[in-house]
Formats: sequence, C-alpha cells, structure tokens
Amino acid sequence: MSEATLRKYDPIAVSSESTVVAEYVPDSANEAAYQSEADLEREFIKLLQSQAYEYLPVTSEPQLITNLRAQLEALNGITFSDSEWDRFFTERIVGAHDGIAEKTLRLQEDHVQLLRRDDGSTKNILLIDKANIHNNRLQVINQYEIGQGEGGATRSTRYDATVLVNGLPMVHIELKRRGVDIREAFNQIDRYQRVSFWAGSGLFEYVQLFVISNGTLTKYYSNTTRRQHLADAAGLKKARKTSNSFEFTSWWADAQNKPIQDLTAFAKTFFAKHSLLNILTKYCVLTADRMLLVMRPYQIVATERILKKIDISTNYKQLGSVAAGGYVWHTTGSGKTLTSFKTAQLASKLPTVNKVLFVVDRKDLDYQTMREYDRFEKGAANSNTSTSVLKKQLENQQAKIIITTIQKLATFIKANTGHEIYSGHIVIIFDECHRSQFGDMHTAITKAFKRYNLFGFTGTPIFAANAGSGGNPQLKTTEQAFGDKLHTYTIVDAITDKNVLPFRIDYVNTIKLPEALTDKQVSAIDTEQALLAPERLRQVTAYILEHFDQKTKRAQHYSLAGKRVHGFNALFATASIEAAKRYYNQFFIQQRDLPPARQLKVGLIYSYAANEAVEDGALDEEGFETTALDASSRDFLEDAIQDYNDMFGTSFDTSADKFQNYYKDLSLRLKQREIDVVIVVNMFLTGFDATTLNTLFVDKNLRAHGLIQAYSRTNRILNSVKTYGNIITFRDLEEETNDAIALFGNKSAQGIVILKPYGEYYDEYADKVTELLDNFPLGTPINGEAAQKTFIALFGTILRLQNILTSFDDFAGQEILTARQGQDYRSVYLDLYAEFRRDKVSDKESINDDVVFEIELIKQVEINVDYILMLVQKYRDQRGDGDDKEIRAEITRAIDASPSLRNKKDLIEAFVDSVSMTGEVDEEWRAFIAGRKDAELDAIIESESLRPDETRVFVETAFRDGSIQTTGTAITKVLPPVSRFSAKGGHGEKKQRVLEKLGAFFERFFGLSSQGDK
Repeated sequence: MSEATLRKYDPIAVSSESTVVAEYVPDSANEAAYQSEADLEREFIKLLQSQAYEYLPVTSEPQLITNLRAQLEALNGITFSDSEWDRFFTERIVGAHDGIAEKTLRLQEDHVQLLRRDDGSTKNILLIDKANIHNNRLQVINQYEIGQGEGGATRSTRYDATVLVNGLPMVHIELKRRGVDIREAFNQIDRYQRVSFWAGSGLFEYVQLFVISNGTLTKYYSNTTRRQHLADAAGLKKARKTSNSFEFTSWWADAQNKPIQDLTAFAKTFFAKHSLLNILTKYCVLTADRMLLVMRPYQIVATERILKKIDISTNYKQLGSVAAGGYVWHTTGSGKTLTSFKTAQLASKLPTVNKVLFVVDRKDLDYQTMREYDRFEKGAANSNTSTSVLKKQLENQQAKIIITTIQKLATFIKANTGHEIYSGHIVIIFDECHRSQFGDMHTAITKAFKRYNLFGFTGTPIFAANAGSGGNPQLKTTEQAFGDKLHTYTIVDAITDKNVLPFRIDYVNTIKLPEALTDKQVSAIDTEQALLAPERLRQVTAYILEHFDQKTKRAQHYSLAGKRVHGFNALFATASIEAAKRYYNQFFIQQRDLPPARQLKVGLIYSYAANEAVEDGALDEEGFETTALDASSRDFLEDAIQDYNDMFGTSFDTSADKFQNYYKDLSLRLKQREIDVVIVVNMFLTGFDATTLNTLFVDKNLRAHGLIQAYSRTNRILNSVKTYGNIITFRDLEEETNDAIALFGNKSAQGIVILKPYGEYYDEYADKVTELLDNFPLGTPINGEAAQKTFIALFGTILRLQNILTSFDDFAGQEILTARQGQDYRSVYLDLYAEFRRDKVSDKESINDDVVFEIELIKQVEINVDYILMLVQKYRDQRGDGDDKEIRAEITRAIDASPSLRNKKDLIEAFVDSVSMTGEVDEEWRAFIAGRKDAELDAIIESESLRPDETRVFVETAFRDGSIQTTGTAITKVLPPVSRFSAKGGHGEKKQRVLEKLGAFFERFFGLSSQGDK
C-alpha cells in the first residue's frame, strides 16, 4: 500500500490515558441511607484501594518517616545506610528553615536531590519520577494524628485522608458529612496550617494539592491558595477573604466541561492514578514569585489535545497544512496565557520539535504576555526587540521557546527567503488569534514554513456570524485559518464554574436622543456629532462622578499586596480620540472645585489606529505610534501625560520610548489600584488583565467579539468583595450584548428562560390575531395617534409570538394570518415606523416611550432579492397572454413588507416592467442594476461637483468593505476644493451633505448586485 493511500485514513484511537476523562457518565444507583463522615471516609479509601492505591495504617510521624525511607529506596533502587538516611532526610527533605514555599520548589523544580554516601560518592535521588509517572507509588493514609505539644503543635489534631506519593504527603483530603457546607472543610485546612501542618518534621508542608468535599460537592486547589490566604488574612484585623480564598478553589470536570462534583465520581476520575500523577508532575506551574498554580480541567484538555495533534500530524505527515493545527476557544479571563505557556513548554520538549514560536499581535500585548511568561518561568521565553534579534534566536538551538509579534515574524520572512529554519519542525502558537492573523501576514508565514503546526488560542473566535466582509475569502473564520476547534470553554461555562465573574449591565440614557440615532442605517458621522453634544458629555461625566464610589465599592476594604485598599477602579471606553479629549476636559472642569481628597485620579491614553470602529466587531489595535496622531490630538495627550507626571512624580511624554513606558506605568498603577479611572479609545480593552478593575463605563458602539473583549476586562476574580463585573453603558447596546453573549456563550445561552407549553403561546396568538382582524381590518385606514399606537403594540406582540411559535413543529400549517395578510399588515406597520421616525428626526425630540417597534422580528421574515427575482421569473412565465396583475401585485406587496427593500422599490418595479420575454432573469437584473447604479452615481457626482475617479474608488471600496467610510481622509479626496466662506456652505457642511447622499446611494444598491457586495 502506498504512503499516499495510508494518509487517507484517520487514526482510530489517539490515547488511552487522557488526564481528563472525555465524558463522565455517573452511576445510576441512588443511596437512600444516611451517611456519616466516617462512612464517607471509609467509602473514599475503599475506592482508592480499588484503583491500586495501597492503604497504609500509619497514624504517627515515626511510621510516616519509616515508610518514606522504604518508598524512596524502592523508587531509586538503593538501600540507605542509617547515617545516609539521617543525612539525606535532615538536609534534603526537612531542610534547616524550609517551609511550604521551599518544599514546593523542591518538588516542582528540584525533584532530583543529591545524596552524599558514606564512602564519599554522590548519587541522584528522585523524590518523584516525572519522566515515567507510573514508577511512582501511591498510598493512602487516614486519621493521621499530631498530639498536643508534639513538635510545638498548639493542639491535638487528626487528619481525614492523605495521599502519599513515594512516601511524601502530596494530596490532602478533608471531608465533611453530606449536608454540611463545603467551606467548613476549607476552613478546617486553614486551621491545620496554623496549628499543626508544620509540626514535627513538617512533612505535611509537602502537600501540593488539597481536596475538600462534603460527599455531594468536591473541589480542589493548590497549597498556594491556602498559604496566601493565611498570609493575607494575617495582615488584617478581620480575616477578610482575599485573593486566595475559597473563590479560587476549582471544580474538576470532564472534557465536555461538565463538573464532576460527587466524591465518588471525583475519586474515580481525578484520583485515577495516571490523572493524579499527570496533574502533580505536568499540570502544576510554579510561578517566578513562588505561587503554585494547578491547572483546571479545561486547560489540561486543551494542552493535551494540542500535544496529541502534534504527534498525529507528525506521524501522518500532515505538517505544514491546516490539518496539523487547530484552535482552542477558551473565554476571555479563563487563563489562556497559563494554558498556552504550559502547551509551549511541553511542546518544546517533544523529540521531533525544533522550536516553539509564541506569536502575539501587538506591542502592548507582547509586554503583557512577556510579563506573564516571565512570571511562569524565568528565562523560558526569550522576547525580542528587533528582527535581527529574532533572527539570532531562530538560529540559536538553545532557544526553544521564542516570543515574537506577527509583524516582526512577517518582516523576518520577507528579509530571509530560503532560511534553513523554514524546514525545521516548528510549532507556532498564536495568542488571541481572533485579531489580525487572517491577512497577508498569515499567508506569508504559512507559505514560508514547510513543516509547522499552527495553533490559535482565542476567547472570541471569528465565526461566519461575526466575520468581516473584506479580506481573503479563504481566511474569513478562525477555523479556516487554524483548522479544527480542539476544545471549547465558553463564557457561560466560566461563569457557571465561577472561574470568571458574571456581568451586571446598566443601560443609562442621560439625554433623550433622536430615535434615528439608534437606526443602523443612519450614517455614523451624524450619530457621533450628536453624541458629542456638550450637554450630553456634561451629563455623562456627572453621572460617572455621582455613581463612581457606588459602582467601584469604595466603602469596602480588602488587602492587596500587603496594603489595605478601598474598592476597585474603572476604564471609560470612548468612541473616538475627540470624544476621549472632551471627556478628559469634562472631568477636569467638574472636579476642579472639589478638595483633592475627593477628586478621582483620571488618566488618559490613546494612540493612532487606522479605524476607531471596525465593521466586523473587532477593536482596532492602537500601537505606540503617536507620530501618526494629528497635531492637536498629540498636544492634548502631551498635556494629559504631564498631568499624570504631576500626580505620580514621573517624567513621561509622547516620544516613542517614553510613551511605551507611560503605557507600562499606567497599566501597573491600574493593577495596583493607584489610579481611579482611565479614559481610553481602544487601548486596554483587549489583552489587558487587572483584577482590581471592576467597572467599565462605555460611550462607544461595541458588538460581537469586541464587546465581549471589552466587557471581560472587568470580570477577573479577585476576592469576595468583588462579586461581578460592572458595565455601565451610555449607548443602547442591549441587542448587541445579547447577541454577543449568545454567540460566545453556547447554543443554550438564549434558552435559559424555559418556554411555556405550545398551547399557551398559540392561544395567546389566536386571541391577538382575532383582535387584530376585528379592530384593524385591512383596507381601513388607522386614524389618530392612539389607534396607531394600539396597532403597533398589538402587531408587535403578534410578531413576537410568531417568532416563538415557529420553534414548535406543531405550528406548521396552523398560522391564522395568511401569507398575504402578514405582508399587508407588515407594510402598514413599516409605514407607521417610517412616519414616526420622520417626525422624530424633524422635531429632534423623543417620541412616546411606550411605542416600541419590533423591526428586528420583521427582518427575520423579510423578503430578499432572490425571492423577488423568483417572482419576476414566475411573472414573466405567466404573462404570455397578457400581464398577470396578481403576480405583479404580489411583487409589490413583498417589497412593501421588507424593511431593507422599501428604498429599492422603484428599482425593482422598473425592472419588472422592463424584463424581456427571453434571456436569463439574473443576467438582466445584474445589467439593469449596473446601469442604474452608474447613472445615479453620475448624477450625485455632477450635482455636488465631486472628483469622478476618486468618488468611484470611494464607492467601490464601500461595496467591497460593506460600509461607507465616514472617518479618515478617504472622503476628503472625493470633495472638490471649497472655501469655508462660499455661498453654498463651508467644508464641513459640504462633507456631511455628500456623505448623506453617498450613504443613501450605498444603502440603496448594497446587496443588489452580484459583484461581491452582498
């Protein structure tokens, strides 16, 4: 059989020893009898014995030490003399002044200890075998006792159960009977630490993991969580829960993210020998500041699936293809950097892998990631500041893990064609792969490297629903760019597991805006001008100042890095640099008469970005290129940084290096709660983590992945004072928020509300339709505002009920309104909508709050162009004996009932009248639209004296990108030179008028041709 034939087959099984079980199906047996704590403990130990743990009847330290000696002798194939053992035990296990941190370091990073033998020789002694985990022996003990006064213990204590690995206590289990709060077990372990874990030789300070359970609920956590909790609490008069309290305990789960909470299920999965040993030897990370982090199940699953993908793709000769990669969807705030670090670390140790490249997308993220990587392991990540440094690192065989930016990597590739590194086995990991990896740089990287695995981590993947309209059609979504989804852990999973906080969202309307401003069809420039009205800015700022203490919980105290601090801090996301500047001024004006102690410390940061709002929902990256700012914006930023210098005694400015350092200093002060609120445009809204941040004020349009990214700055777990992420938005983002959470949650995100039985919805639908037909018969005008409002409310209710009923199979064929009646009523509804909207725009004041149009529901059933063309074909087929007036009327009704086709009505009807008896309808339609499009654009060019070629390029770009570009310099190239004092109005008025005309033209023709602008 040929090699090519072999490669056609997928592997049947990839591993029999995944650390996390693929799917846990609990036993169906239900126990009815009451279970005491002693019964629970016996059942647990019996389960471990059935999984090849040895039960050891050890209850005192001398017995424990004797067993430890025997276990280390067996592991290392050695027999200690008494003097050798005494020396090794005293120097290498107990240590002179060793505590939890030193003993954890020994297990995690220095597990091979040196024995001085009696004959003067030395021998390496393994405390734990990390290379061959099944060489380690597991034992379980229970009711281990430390007597009062023993080793200085203040009271007699007896422990529930402890797992010994090669004789050392490494996992301690504290049990409470069913019905008792699991927190009591957590608090009991805290008491043990204070009174006895350190007693005697302190062997229980080798415990790496703790498990707490009341039989029904079971959680695990690392020794750091307990140790830091005590250290923090000791610094406070009241032992308030801090950043390492019960909030940081974790659920175990299967690979589907289903929590495994019952102790029996937990024992069968977490305590499976290969699982527990993998967690202890591979999936704990000791940070540079000596904090032990134990990975959560979803992090372990993602890491192992990437490692398996590398193995399989190597064996099946798939390197260098999309099949060799994949992406991990773990929601923002769930610890992607830790997962990616562990993945890179383990991948770099694979025998076939030459290098691991960790690719980030921008400088500030590079800085953030470097700090995190450096925290996980000093020197593991070799960051680089230039392409020449990157070149040296790629050529250095000792540099196994390299962090670089996608821009530097693309520059290296451009300058080094044919470099030998391209033929090596390179694992490339993209952090936050939802950003700019879908462009030319991505293509350049995948073309240059020959034998690569390409993996992406993202909290917000690009799906078809949130993909942009431009760019490479083969690289639209995360899956197209990176391959299969390897694991998912959504925002719903994370909130359910309490790994991130839920959001609390306030929608604040400080000024009644013209209704048209919420209509997506209105050109953005008008919207932003109105939203920047001085009175509105004043009210928004006043609202923030009035509610700031409440939202950031300034009345509550907690310990942070040994300091007592009050409450949390906030970001204020604004829509543009201009908005950020004006808001900064407002804070200054409204606070200048306050005493210094009551003034908020306000920071400001922005830099150049190509677009301030990105069409597909992304937040455009702001780099550190302050030179690209216009003069007034840079001068303003310079002044704001000087205010910051005056506040904190620093010396930053907008020059390249000093601005980068300003960013770093500002981010550090945010994390340390030294600044109250920072006004931003896009900076800090992605890739920035500060656990002290709990509030995001929003005066900016956000959607899809950009919205989730921005909101997620606020929901990092810190302590029991911080209970949710606060979002206060001064724009109507409710629909965008619901859509984003549904998209990035899961399929059931919108289905949390349980549907009533079909009959209840149908009965209400029937009643409402009867009321509609009786009170508002078709063909009868609806006169008077009161009657119109009644109709709007009634038909809106019917639309909502229809939307629910269509999810039931029973509804098919049971509709009371005919299709034609539905169309006709929608036409009336849309006419009223247009009328109310027109009145609002002209009067510039809000209509009554009780008029709510369900336009989105209409759009769900709207008629599209394809349907119209089908009717046209039918119309042409049947007009052989003369005009078919019924079909002609059906076309008109269909157009009237469609929100997006109403402004195209004259085009469609003109085409229907002109269609020939022969030829292809589609081709005739395209030719007809192209002709009308050119003619109408020519008319706009002539009436406004625009530059013809530049205008056509501007419009073609809009159809390609899916929107009119209202900001930037593109529109100015279209306009003719105009005096600000001309009779026809100034430059600003001209620009606005042209944008309105071109915007209307775009909306009229967008989606009608087949030139890629659908």
